[in-house]
Amino acid sequence: MEEPNMNMNQPDDSALKSLKRWMQGAAIVFLCAVLSALFLSAKNESVKKDGGNSESLSGFTKNVAKKSKDGIGVVRIYGPISHSMKSYDWEKAGSSAIASRIRKMGKKKNVKAIVLDINTPGGTVAAVQEIYDAVMYVRKEEKKKVIATFGDVSASGGYYVAVACDEIFAYPGTLTGSIGVIMDGMNYGELMKKIGLKSEVVKSGKFKDIGSPSREMSEEERQLLQEMINDTYDQFLTAVAEGRKMDKEKARKLADGRIFTGRQAKANGLVDTLGNYQDAIDRAGVLAGLGKNPTITSGGSGSFDSFFSMMDSRFGGSRILSEALEGSPKLEYRLYMK
Repeated sequence: MEEPNMNMNQPDDSALKSLKRWMQGAAIVFLCAVLSALFLSAKNESVKKDGGNSESLSGFTKNVAKKSKDGIGVVRIYGPISHSMKSYDWEKAGSSAIASRIRKMGKKKNVKAIVLDINTPGGTVAAVQEIYDAVMYVRKEEKKKVIATFGDVSASGGYYVAVACDEIFAYPGTLTGSIGVIMDGMNYGELMKKIGLKSEVVKSGKFKDIGSPSREMSEEERQLLQEMINDTYDQFLTAVAEGRKMDKEKARKLADGRIFTGRQAKANGLVDTLGNYQDAIDRAGVLAGLGKNPTITSGGSGSFDSFFSMMDSRFGGSRILSEALEGSPKLEYRLYMK
């Protein structure tokens, strides 16, 4: 009797290989389609941010055609300012990326002036000063005008950056000011005692664990930190006095950490003009000799920058590492409203 064929209901090897190749091809096509959609989305987003009048690809094409023309560069500083762990970190306001873009725009011959669109409560001291230095470099070395325009809030470190600019625009209801520096921490020593936990520290010097959350701070430690705060505060105060062409003692009276509306800030000489984003663009155009409603140029910001920035924001990048460092103590020029 003839043995039954056990493989008669199973596909042969060639069919399996064909199916596998088809599935691989389909996956590649799908991936290409997704990447293309994301890339075009990044282009359209760039158009909207850089003054394009269309959300379509045709708007992007028109914008590219304008890149070689003289225009105004726009740099956005949104959200808390800090040094970033990522190469592409526009949404997180990574100071190195922002400072680099300001300097690059300053060197572009077709960028005749720069507008800083600021909407931030501030950030860490060194990161804020990095952007401040970039603005001062563009003004002094590249001889270009820089205008700041405030959104909902431009407080503390956001205001520090703005005083480096030639002029400052704000809405009447913008929150600004908060001139000062802060360093905060937590003390859960009493809680540790209640649950039977004790911290054991071995250190090289008596101040090595200064600010430890597991014990009370000594008066000597508090004085040391206060001196550091005072020095950093004086740096801020000097920047305000010089940038606003204001007597330092007058500036000191305004620099006690209080916040102002845009209208109050103008009355106290902290901003120049009550106006919106377009007003700031028009003013930059006039100062650059281009007139009102000038062309907004990317200043050489490539589509790949926008693409990878968007990819990073969608899929996380190295955000886990960045957020892991958030708990470390740091000096901040920041609006403190927890």
